[in-house]
Parts: sequence; C-alpha cells; structure tokens
Amino acid sequence: MDINQQRALSLLRTALNNSTAEFRDGQWEAIKAITENQSRLLVVQRTGWGKSFVYFLATRLLRDEGKGITLLISPLLALMRNQISTAKRIGIRAKTINSSNSKEWAEVENDLRSGEVDILLISPERLANEDFRENILIPIAKNIGLFVVDEAHCISDWGHDFRPDYRRIVRILQALPKNIPVLATTATANNRVVDDIAVQLGTNLKIFRGSLTRDSLQLQNIYLPFPPARLGWLAEHLPNIPGSGIIYTLTIRDAEIVSKWLKSQEINVAAYHSRKDTAEREELEEQLLNNEIKALVATVALGMGFDKPDLGFVIHYQRPGSVVHYYQQVGRAGRAVENAYGILLSGEEDEEITDYFIQTAFPPEAHNQAVLAALNQSEDGLSVPMLEQYLNLTNGQINKVLKLLSIETPSPVKKIGSKYYATPINYQSDTEKIEKLTQIRYQEQARMRDYMQSRECLMQFLRKELDDPNPNPCGKCAICLGKSIFSENVSSKFVTEAVQFLRSSEQIIEPRKKWPKNALSIYNFNGNISQDLKAEIGRSLSLWNDAGWGELVKKGKYQDNNFNDRLVGATYNMIQRWQPQPFPTWVTCIPSLNRPELVPNFAQSLAEKLGLPFVPCIIKIRHTSLQKDMSNSYKQAHNLDGAFKINNWEGISGNVFLVDDVVDSRWTFTVVTALLRNAGSGQIFPLALAMNQL
Repeated sequence: MDINQQRALSLLRTALNNSTAEFRDGQWEAIKAITENQSRLLVVQRTGWGKSFVYFLATRLLRDEGKGITLLISPLLALMRNQISTAKRIGIRAKTINSSNSKEWAEVENDLRSGEVDILLISPERLANEDFRENILIPIAKNIGLFVVDEAHCISDWGHDFRPDYRRIVRILQALPKNIPVLATTATANNRVVDDIAVQLGTNLKIFRGSLTRDSLQLQNIYLPFPPARLGWLAEHLPNIPGSGIIYTLTIRDAEIVSKWLKSQEINVAAYHSRKDTAEREELEEQLLNNEIKALVATVALGMGFDKPDLGFVIHYQRPGSVVHYYQQVGRAGRAVENAYGILLSGEEDEEITDYFIQTAFPPEAHNQAVLAALNQSEDGLSVPMLEQYLNLTNGQINKVLKLLSIETPSPVKKIGSKYYATPINYQSDTEKIEKLTQIRYQEQARMRDYMQSRECLMQFLRKELDDPNPNPCGKCAICLGKSIFSENVSSKFVTEAVQFLRSSEQIIEPRKKWPKNALSIYNFNGNISQDLKAEIGRSLSLWNDAGWGELVKKGKYQDNNFNDRLVGATYNMIQRWQPQPFPTWVTCIPSLNRPELVPNFAQSLAEKLGLPFVPCIIKIRHTSLQKDMSNSYKQAHNLDGAFKINNWEGISGNVFLVDDVVDSRWTFTVVTALLRNAGSGQIFPLALAMNQL
C-alpha cells in the first residue's frame, strides 16, 4: 500500500469513526484514477456503496498537494446537507450556494476569493443564473482542481430523471482544461444512459461499474387494486415491520391522504413533498434519521441524496413508472442493516398517473411555438406573468418551455432581468427524438408491469434491467423463498375503516388573496383582495374521483346528471363536523348555462336538510368557457369577467353557503363572493362536492 493509499484509508476511517474500516471494491481505484492520472471517470455503483467518499477523499488529497478547489454539481438540497456534514469530519471546508441560503452568498463569495473553501456544492439550476456565472463561476474556473457531477444520469435525456439544467454542465466541461480530473457518479444508469453520458463527457471517459445487489434487501410485490385495501394493508402490517422507513406515493395528494390515514390509526408518520418548505423538510428528515417517527410518506422529493444507513423498509403505495425509479427508491433501505424490506404495493390508478407524467414530460410543439410567437411579437420582452396573459398555458408549462428552449444551442430565447426575448433563431424541436423518448417511457412502464407479475427472482429482474454484469438470484425475495414475506391479506375491519376515513376526509378550500393584474376590468377588481370581499375558508366533500365520495360525484356529474341523495347526506354530515361560525342563514349556488338544474337541485336538497332557505340569486348573464380549460390564473379570472350579476333579496345580509359541484381554480368562488359581498351579503362559506387536485 503506497503512501497516498495509506493517507486516504486513514481519512476514510476518520470520516466513518471506524478504525478498522476498509475500502470497498473499486473505491481506492477510483480515487487513484482521479488524483494520480487526472482521469475522467464515471462510477456506477449501488446506493450506499460510498460514491461520495471518492470525491471527498480525492478532494482532500488534491488540496494537500496544493491543487484547486472541487466544484460539485448536486441535484438536491437534502444531498448537500448530508455532504457538508460528512466533509467536515475529514477537515474539508465545504460551502454551498443554493436557493435556501441566499443570506450566506456574500460570505461564501468572500471565502472563495480568500481560498478558504475546499469544495463548493451547487445545484445545476445555479448554472442558469447569470450573476452566479459572472461573479462566481468564471472567477473560480481557473482554480478548479476537480469537477464532480453527482447523480450523473440526470445529464442524459434517455434516462429516467433528465434535468434540463444538467445540459449546462457539458458546456462548462468543454471549457475546462483537459487535464482537470472529472468524476461523474450514479447508482441508476443502464447501458443506454451510460453510453449517452460517455458521449457528452468525452470519449476518454473511464467507466467503473459494480454490482447493484443489496444483500440485505428482501423484496415482495402485492397487488391491491383499490385504495381502501392498500390503506388497510398499511395500517394492519406497518406496525409489524421492523425499524423505520419510507412509504413512497406517486402524487402529493396521496402522500397527504396516506399520512393522515396512518396518523388516524395512531401510527407516527408524516407527509414529505415539494410543497413543504425547506425548514420543515429538514426537520422531517432529522426525525426519520433519529428514528423518532415510523415513516415518512413521501413523493420523489425524498429521493436522491437522502442517506439513512439503517433504513428498515421502503414501501411503495403505487407502482413507479420505471424499474430505474423503483430501484433508486427501494435501494435507500438496508445499507447498513442485516435485514430490510422493499414492498411494492400496486393499484388500478398507477397506470393513469404514470401516463400523465409521460405525456407531460416534454412540452408539445404547439406550446413551444406559441411561446416563441408571443416573444417574437414583443419588442420589449415578456415576463412569465405577461406570457400568461397572452397564452392559455399554465405557469409550469410556460416555465418548462422557456427552460428547454434556453438550453438549446443556439438558443431561440434569451433572458434579461425578469423578461425573455426572442433571438433570430428559426427553432424546431426534435420531434423524432421526443417520440423515441416517449416510447421508451412506455416500454419502461410495461417492464414495471412485468416486474409486478415476475416469477423470477425480483432482485435479479431489477439488476438485469439496469444491465448489471452479474445478475444472480438473491435467495431472499418472496419469489426465491416461494412464500410471502408479509401477508397479502387485509382484514375487513381495516378496509371498512379506510372507506369511512376517505368518506370523512373533506378538503380545505383556501380563499384567494390577490386579483390577477388587469384580468377583471369589467368588475374593476385589481390588487390585493380586500377582507370585505374575501371568502371564508371553505370545504370540499372529496377529491375528484377519489375512493371516498369523489367517484360518486363524477358519476353524478357525467353519467346520471343528478347528484345522489347520499351526497346530500354526506355533505350535511361534513357541515356538522365543520360548524362554520357564525352559521349561515341561507344557501345559494353557482349557476351554469350548460347544466341549469344540476347544482341548483343539489343545493336546494342540501338547504332543505339544513332547514335553510335556498335562494338562487346569482344570475349568469353570458356564456363562459369551462374553467378547467383555462390554464392559468389570468385566463381563469378573465374568463369570468362580466359573467355574473346578483339579484338582491331581503335576506341577503345573512351569512351564506355558496355551493358548486367541482372547484378547479377557485376563481369562480372568488369572483362570485366579491359580487355577493358588494351586493350586501354576509360572510361567504364556499362549499363544493369535489376538488380537482394533482
């Protein structure tokens, strides 16, 4: 063992606080290739193998030799927090610049200039920021000693988790001197993705690939088509699964539902997703790391970068869209324990959700051309809110188009300040490539269906899909054992309770706070919505098409053209739980010219059950487009401008339930509430049968 290897091993033992620790197969070889041969290296190893130690130890050795700093591109803030903590243990001065620590940027810049940073961690999105490129990246470029791309599969749009901002990395690499070592790491890259990364990072890229098997992990698949059965299974069996873990859902909506259900069963869990702020997510991560909760019910927001070596289980509430997604998530379990479990539950809604993600992965060409046409017609540029006024596209759709256009070379758009401008580039998207990618996604989805029904070793199936060179049977999964690891049965008690839970899980309707600029010129509504025109917090009986009341709402709206009396009773019971105060003295509803009887009939039946008068005093005076076809706040509000008027009546000053069948954008409730308040009504309590929510 040479002196550098001895030094690296000593640092490893310090980092792990383990005096007998040894390198895993390939770790030292990767470090040596970087520090002694200045190689460009792609390391494909399973989660928990220790890829981060390769770049930490290489950084320490290079800095000891007087080399420049390490620049690390890392996709998730959770990963950055773990990395900085690990780096400190071996004397590495690590700093980060990201969206959550803007108050520290000036301090980090000063430390960079004074040479007091060994490794700078940034998200790929930072590379899109002009100030960052000009003030930080360019000044330190000549002093980079190692360039690291973590989760390198994000570079490839052939992979499962392509991120457009990763494309900027390739341009930076092309500008760096050829003798600067480069390390790219991933646990989830099949041969197709590896080949694409190699093309982008250079033909001299060396590839270190190891086995993807996690020996401690026991896998089992369970098909339970309906949500109440899956909720029941979780409530019945989760307390008996050792340790703490993660329950993955495909949507934020389901993360909240599963979390609330398990809490109602006195199981200590919490929901984790992208709508939680950074501080709350950090707190939840700490609770799981310290085994203070049984599980986090999480979307993919808790994915790459979260490292809990003793994670006891990963359960999927629904089937992910690809084997690569599944392997990456289930591989979080069992890194440093003898036995861990990966349970894949699957239901009938899996396909519909995954289809949605596939179909919205790339902007349609019509969206690209619509954005470019709007920019070409504007000499002064357009911000995203201004584009919303021109285009019937969501904020997310517009931003997706602009991001993808901005990474094209040459780019048909440029950003100056908050505005985007068209450049003299005749742009056409590569529709053939997009079609190929879309077909690959559907093929990946089909392979996940095959995995659910597999009669061969489940770990072997995953390894084959990821092109592992030695995919041997694991001997531990339900298929290898020839029996279930956990019972697939659910007691009727838990299923019944789950159904009742779903039928009593009403949704909050939050009042809107600000009018879209210039959207409601006829009504002259602008700026912040004043308190005297604002609705109270409302309630929705269900989520559209959910397994509680949502399916019955959908059937009533589109099949029966009548809402079942059971929905009247369920809404009455919800109001008894809610008890808004001061309690309303009358009921009215949102009118429709297309279906003039549907909502009024329901509202009248509800009013009779409540013992209140029903007064249809809201009159629709012009046809409008369907609100669900309006894609952003400006269009949704503008669609309603001048569409309603209020007929006064003697009891209008009382508080009122304002009833509609389905709430999409909340703008109908918001506009009609303001009109009612202007007409002299009391407080308005919005009430809907279902809420549309992803």
